[in-house]
Amino acid sequence: MRESSNFFKGIFDTSPLVLAAFPFGLIYGALAISIGLSPLVTLSMSLFVFAGSSQFIAISLLSSAASLPIILFAVFFVNIRHLLYAINFMPKVSGISQKYRFLMAFWLTDETFAVVSKYIEKNRKEKELMFYYFGSSIAMYFFWAMSSAIGIVFGQQVNNIKNWGLDIAMIIAFIGIVSPKLKSRPDWSCAGTALLSTIFTYHWPNQIGLILSSLLAICVGLILKKNKKSKKDE
Repeated sequence: MRESSNFFKGIFDTSPLVLAAFPFGLIYGALAISIGLSPLVTLSMSLFVFAGSSQFIAISLLSSAASLPIILFAVFFVNIRHLLYAINFMPKVSGISQKYRFLMAFWLTDETFAVVSKYIEKNRKEKELMFYYFGSSIAMYFFWAMSSAIGIVFGQQVNNIKNWGLDIAMIIAFIGIVSPKLKSRPDWSCAGTALLSTIFTYHWPNQIGLILSSLLAICVGLILKKNKKSKKDE
């Protein structure tokens, strides 16, 4: 009963973020169809890649006839944050079976990282954490695939769905995920650097501005955090 309760609690706690991501999936499905991807390829990306922002970047680069190395390079840097998420979770899941950790790694998203991080602050039992994690991640996976499928149908039947502005829901969701985590000067400096750099490099081709902004923000955050730690050690 405890395991089942944690599974459904994971679903419940993630539901606001699931609702925010749903329109994003619709836009992805419709946009992918509009640039000429087949329904099978479009849905397969959601099922086997399962990374919303990377999927958007990939199809935008495909539509601009970017080369494969550029697409892979851009997607890699956008998704590198998941490596940081995984490193953060490693000490908390070390006692969980490897086969389950493979699934946890595949289903790791920004939304699941946010809600699970908050859950870990109050509960450190690995088995309960695992069921909570799967509740959150499976909910995201199921609804992302479903919204992509609906977007595919809409993209085939409705004109200009990509211009409806539904993607604003995902932007709001990301702000909701990130804002509570901005507690220290390095955090705010990292976010501010990313914001300003993105504004100035928005029109750069092949998402190069996004990659540069990410690297610049990470460097600023790491430098300030290192300086803060050095002052504490003095």
